[in-house]
This record gives sequence, structure tokens and C-alpha cells, in this order.
Amino acid sequence: MLIDEARDLITRTPSLAHVVVDEAQDLSPMECRALGRRCSTGLATVLGDLAQGTTPWAAPSWPSLLANLGKPDTGVRELSVGYRVPRQILDYASSLLAVIAPELRPASSLRADPGALDLTRVPAATLGQALVTACQQACARPGSVAVIAADPQVPDLGRALDRAGVAYGAPGADTTLTLVPVTLAKGLEYDHVIVVEPARIARAETRGLQRLYVALTRAVSRLTVLYSEPLPAPLPSGTVPD
Repeated sequence: MLIDEARDLITRTPSLAHVVVDEAQDLSPMECRALGRRCSTGLATVLGDLAQGTTPWAAPSWPSLLANLGKPDTGVRELSVGYRVPRQILDYASSLLAVIAPELRPASSLRADPGALDLTRVPAATLGQALVTACQQACARPGSVAVIAADPQVPDLGRALDRAGVAYGAPGADTTLTLVPVTLAKGLEYDHVIVVEPARIARAETRGLQRLYVALTRAVSRLTVLYSEPLPAPLPSGTVPD
């Protein structure tokens, strides 16, 4: 980045007519400057979700990101209505926004399914068997299924599935069931997602709640939250409202 900055001071970087940037919330200030040099006289379309900023240098706000991009006067258009995630799942995940992105308004969903969200608390000693049962039930329905958990917990969950003879693959594999470390979940989507031990995801890193928000919003039809430890404070537990 520093070499790129120095090169631009000597020989001006040619500007492109239009630059489109996705997942912009995770760009560092220096990365924004590098992109800005490439559209200094052109247009930029910048897409992202501040609530999904999981890097230590994630943008705190759109004005700060746009200033680093060299386009401080760019208008911001907030997308407040979605269709990918059912309302019950989106509302549940959005309970984290008060902590991770209090300046954002919770989005609403055009889809509703009273059976889309299932919160299941089990004793720690039976978590592995509960996961096996949840996976077997999920895989009996049409569509893709993913288990998302904190990275250090993934090997143990894999061994539980292996002992039960439940077939699964890693992200990118052509399998019905995928076991996904939460740090690889961003950008993925599955028909049914089983998020295991949200508390472990939340405390695994500084921006663990943002990582948890990403995990909860990977489901396009059904979400199961399987846990033995108390849920992180922003998340409601108990009966799921219709």
C-alpha cells in the first residue's frame, strides 16, 4: 500500500470510469485510499453492511469510509427491506444491532415463516448428540444445510458427526451438509443453518458479535440455534415468537 501511495505521487494513477466495491465495510483506510486513486475522476458504487464488519480495521461509519475513499460528498442509500432471509430470522439477528451497530436501523423482510427459527438449549454433555439429531432432521428436508461454529470448536463437532456416520464436507464441497468455521461464513448462504454455541463465537475474537451476526444471517429458509451456554446478552432466548 505504501509503495502504491508513493507511486501515485510520482506518476498519477490512471482513473477508471466506474469502480464497484462489495463487502466494503471490511476495507482498511489504506485500502480505501488505493481504491480511491483508481476512481479519482470516475464513479464509485460501494456496497456493504457495517454490522458485518469483522476486521479490526472495519469502517466505523460510511462518512469515514467515503472520506478515506476520497469521495466524502457521496450520497448514502440505505437498503432497509430484504427478501433473502425470513423475517423471524432477520429480526432475531437484528437484536445484536443495538450493540454492534447502534446507528443502523434494523431491516425488515418481505418474507415471513413462523417455523423459520428454532432455539434449542441442551445440556453440554449431550451437545454432540443434539447436533447429530439436528443435522439428520435438517438433511431429511430438501436443500443445503450448514453447521456454523467458532473455529476452535469445529474439530470436536466434526468428530461427533463422524462417530454418528453423518457425512459432511468443508465449504465449497459438493455435499448436502457443510461444516463451516465461522470465520469462513461471510458471503455463504444455505437453506438451513445450524449455529452452534453462539457464546463461543461471540467471545472468540474482539468483533465476535459481528461474526455471530454474519453466522445468523446465512440461512435463507431455516435457522436452528443450538446451545448449552447462555446466549450472549443481546440475543433473546426462550420461546420463539411467530
